[in-house]
Amino acid sequence: MSWNQPSWNQSSTREPAFVAADVRDERVGAFLSKVYGWMFLGLLVTAGTAFAVASSPAIIEIVFLNRLVFWALLIAQLGLVFYLAARVEKLAPATAAGLFILYSALTGVTSSVILLLYTGASITSTFIITAGMFGATAFFGTVTKRSLAGMGQFFFMGLIGLILASIVGIFWHNDALQFVISVVGVLVFTGLTAWDAQRLKQMAVALPDGRLGAYAVVGALSLYLDFINLFFFLLRFTGGRRD
Repeated sequence: MSWNQPSWNQSSTREPAFVAADVRDERVGAFLSKVYGWMFLGLLVTAGTAFAVASSPAIIEIVFLNRLVFWALLIAQLGLVFYLAARVEKLAPATAAGLFILYSALTGVTSSVILLLYTGASITSTFIITAGMFGATAFFGTVTKRSLAGMGQFFFMGLIGLILASIVGIFWHNDALQFVISVVGVLVFTGLTAWDAQRLKQMAVALPDGRLGAYAVVGALSLYLDFINLFFFLLRFTGGRRD
């Protein structure tokens, strides 16, 4: 009987590790389900708001012919992003969710103009391409064992450069510059998608149980921003303008 004893001891000592791994995987799966669920809801709100605004000439006139209103909406969007990121530790899940939905609706208002500039077919095809690229890179970021921290820092610096170049592009209309901005934008947000996906997986393991709700909403905001910006930059290449 003694020859069986080592095998029994090994099994009994390894069992808790398997149990811990199962609990961790279940926790990660539940957290990521909430993240992607909120992200999907945010995209639906944005799309619905954009269609509603684009179908109302009166609202279009108020938003896009009045620069004060348009810039106020953009500033409100930025303010919500910074507020959610800075206050996530103290926000109740319901408050975070409400602010995220509000942000998604504001994005729908300010981006509704693309429905007037581009054909429906090109917008649909670009959305499908974006969904495929986003899904592939998010999947890679979730399952890869390689740390993407260094890559994330690189693409974050690229994001800062992209913002600065976009500001220059507002005042200096140059086709070559706009092309470079579009290419860099696609690369940056593709890389950020993979990095954010891995970061959220790691976050699910590290967070205390009572804080998963608010962090899931803010995590959804990160991926939502990656998706939306990737879509906008791809639309510059694949979008067909209306006559």
